[in-house]
Amino acid sequence: MEGETVSYSLPFCVIQHSFIYKKGVMGLAIFLTLVLVIAATKLAGDLAVRIGQPSVLGKLLAGILLGPAVLNWIEPSALIHDFSEIGVVLLMFIAGLETDLDQLKRNWKASFAVAIGGIVLPFIGGYGGAQAMGLANAHSIFIGLLLCATSVSISVQTLKEMNQLHSREGTTVLGAAVVDDVIVVLLLAIMMSMLGGESDVSLSMVFIKKAVFFIAILLAGWFAVPYVMKRLSAIHVTEAVMSLALVFCLLFAYFAEKMGVAGIIGAFAAGISIAQTPFKHEVEQKVEPIAYTLFVPVFFVSIGLNITFAGLGSQIVFLVLIALIAIASKWLGGALGARMTGFGNRSSLAIGAGMISRGEVALIIATTGLEASLLPEQYFTSIVLVVIITTLVTPPLLKMMFRSQPKLKKITN
Repeated sequence: MEGETVSYSLPFCVIQHSFIYKKGVMGLAIFLTLVLVIAATKLAGDLAVRIGQPSVLGKLLAGILLGPAVLNWIEPSALIHDFSEIGVVLLMFIAGLETDLDQLKRNWKASFAVAIGGIVLPFIGGYGGAQAMGLANAHSIFIGLLLCATSVSISVQTLKEMNQLHSREGTTVLGAAVVDDVIVVLLLAIMMSMLGGESDVSLSMVFIKKAVFFIAILLAGWFAVPYVMKRLSAIHVTEAVMSLALVFCLLFAYFAEKMGVAGIIGAFAAGISIAQTPFKHEVEQKVEPIAYTLFVPVFFVSIGLNITFAGLGSQIVFLVLIALIAIASKWLGGALGARMTGFGNRSSLAIGAGMISRGEVALIIATTGLEASLLPEQYFTSIVLVVIITTLVTPPLLKMMFRSQPKLKKITN
C-alpha cells in the first residue's frame, strides 16, 4: 500500500522498515529498458554483420538510436551506468582470459612504442587544434592530454569478432592500451597539480600508488589467485570456480580504481591471472554468457546515450577539427610506433586503428577536467561527441585493416 510503514517481528528483535510502494512502476521501467537494450543490440549487431561490418558497430549505433539523440526511448540513468561499468569490466576480464601472456611479454617493446606514439602525436595535435580555435593555453593543454587517452574495450570486442585477439597485432594493442592508460593518468595528475588549482595533489603519492598497484597485482596474480582458486574450487556450493573468478575480477577492478588506475586494467590483470590456472577454460566458457547477454549490451548502448545535438551549431568547426585530429593523430602515432618495432605497413595501420577509440576513459577525463575548470563548459558536449566519434570509427577501420586476413569469424554476442 502506498506510503505504508511495515513492521516485521522476529525473535529477539523488531525490524522497522519504511518504504513507498508504487505498484512496481520502477520495476516495469527497468524491465522495459533491458528488453529494449538487449533486443536492439542483438538485432543491430546482426544487421551490421550482414552488411559486412563488425557487430559492435551496430550495437553502438543502437545506443544512439534509442537515446536522446534520436528516439529518446532510453535516457542515461544510474541503472545504465552501473550495468555498463560491470559490462566493460567483464569485457576486459574476458580479454585477459584470452590473452597469450608469452606473446604479450615478447611484444612489450612494440606495445611501449605504440603507446608513446599514440600519446605524443595526439597531444601535439590536440594542443595545436585547440590553440587554433582560440582556447586558453591551459585548456589547450588539457584537450591535448584528453586526446592521448585510449579505451581498448571496443577494439577488444572488434578483434574478438574478427578472430584477431590472439594475433600479434591484437596483443600489441592490448599491451599498448595498458601503458597508455598509466602514462595518461600520471600526466593528468601532474597537470591538475600545476594548472587545476589542486595544490594538495602529491605527485610522489600518485607514482607510489601506481607502483603499489602493479606490484600487488603481480604478486596476487602469481601466488594468491592460483592458490585460492585451487583451495576453494572444491567447496560444496554451486559454481564455486565461477564465483571465485568473478570475485577476483571485481576485486582487482576495485583495487585499480582505488590506486588511481582504470578499473578495466585491474579486470584485464585478473583475467590474465586466472588464465594461468587450470580453470581458464571453465571460467571463459561460463563468463561469456553472463557478459554478452546483459551487461556488455548495456555498455555498448550507454556510449550512444551520451550523444545530444543541442547547441552544437556554433561549435561545428571545433567539433570537426578536433575529431579529425583525434582520429588521425592516434592512428598515425600508433602506426609509427608499430612500424619502428618491426611491423609491416598494414599491420602497423591495424594497430594504430585499434588505439583510436577513446571510450569511457576519455569521458572520465573530460568530466574530471570540467570539474577542475580545465575544460570550458561550453565545449564539454563537443568533446563528448569527439569521444563518441572515435569510438564509432574504430570497428570499421579495424575491419578494413584486417580485410586481407583469413575469413572473419562472425560473432554476434
